[in-house]
Amino acid sequence: MTTLSDRQLTHATRALPRYTSYPTALAFQPAPDDADTRRWLGDIQSHDTLSIYAHIPFCERLCWYCGCHTSVPNGYARVARFLDQLKREIDLWGEALPAHAGTAHLHFGGGSPNSLNTGDFADLLALLATRFRLRPGAEVAVELDPGTLQREFAGGLGAAGVTRASLGVQTFDPEVQRLVNRFQPVEQVATAVDDLRGGGVAAINFDMMYGLPGQTCANVAASMATALALEPDRVALFGYAHVPWMKKHQAVIRDADLADVSGRWAQAEAAESVLAAHGYVRIGMDHYARPDDPMTARLAEGTLHRNFQGYTDDPSSVLIGVGPSAISSLPFAYAQNRLRVDDWAADIAAGRLPVGRQLETTSDDRLRRTVIERLMCDLQVDVGAVCLDHGREVSTLDPAIAGARALTADGLCQVEGRRVRVPSDMARLVRVVAACFDNRSVIAPKRHSAAI
Repeated sequence: MTTLSDRQLTHATRALPRYTSYPTALAFQPAPDDADTRRWLGDIQSHDTLSIYAHIPFCERLCWYCGCHTSVPNGYARVARFLDQLKREIDLWGEALPAHAGTAHLHFGGGSPNSLNTGDFADLLALLATRFRLRPGAEVAVELDPGTLQREFAGGLGAAGVTRASLGVQTFDPEVQRLVNRFQPVEQVATAVDDLRGGGVAAINFDMMYGLPGQTCANVAASMATALALEPDRVALFGYAHVPWMKKHQAVIRDADLADVSGRWAQAEAAESVLAAHGYVRIGMDHYARPDDPMTARLAEGTLHRNFQGYTDDPSSVLIGVGPSAISSLPFAYAQNRLRVDDWAADIAAGRLPVGRQLETTSDDRLRRTVIERLMCDLQVDVGAVCLDHGREVSTLDPAIAGARALTADGLCQVEGRRVRVPSDMARLVRVVAACFDNRSVIAPKRHSAAI
């Protein structure tokens, strides 16, 4: 296990973007209407495949660590009204899109998509598949709360077309579960996994966490060992981001119950040791996969990608997001839907794409985006080669490389000429190196999570 030096600990406390996009969402500007987005959609080519993200902003329970755009609906009538509005939004995007090559990846997130009933979820999936022309063999993934997952819902997902399910396990420790209001015994999660696989969903992901209140190296490692006994294909290991000034419900979590940065690092190391012992391959800074998983193959090929859902083997160059807060990534722009459900619904009722914020990217943005994505995915990048691929001088990003070189003394990266590499034992600090190539984002301690 790696122990951080004092200098490395200082870097680990920096508040930095997660670089699921570049420029990051903090650089987006208010959108006066949907005119720019409709124009940017025209840049989609007939050979481009789509990735579709559907945001379901409801949960049956509110977990106190949560940082998502979600709420508890307190009755299904509110969910039903939302679905009517979402279906109209899907129609608006479908009508606005030019010719394309169909959808290669469909992802349901939230919130908890299993806050829908079984029939409504199947109907929504069918509408998205028809409206955006789901391609044969496309991956259809859904995020699930195993603590509220009904057996009928889980068992019917395969028949509805779902191919991958991601369970938000986080921890199996009963005391930690109590401290974050997320109770789900291991038997309940095991039943969910059996129901999913029995219903035809072959690929299973687990989301696990470190840095939650009451977590220690011992109970993080124990939870990971319990999780791996259920044989997930992929595991995401996220650090809890404590931002009670943004997410008021997090105020229930006491600072005294949280580990400091060195403790968080040690917890992550403990979890990774268990993953390594079970043969899982590290993917970027916080994902792990089986050696025979498609994501592992993408990593080996250098074709792994990163988008708003994290690391992905999704090959699509265009992402369309539907639902409140969802973000679309277009060839030369980003467009984010309105955050408040009422504002989002009002735009849809008026026949407008419900875009609230947007950003048209420059050639410099796209150059830096490629460098940052390759660093985040591969932990290394030939910056000069990327510059040439983008039609720029090989020396274009030399000032940024100099910034990375300044980190070499602290062991965060190695720089040889214009090649930058992050050592495997510093992978969780790759955001610090990536930030050297970021000249657009506002580095805001109150909006970003710590590097660890």
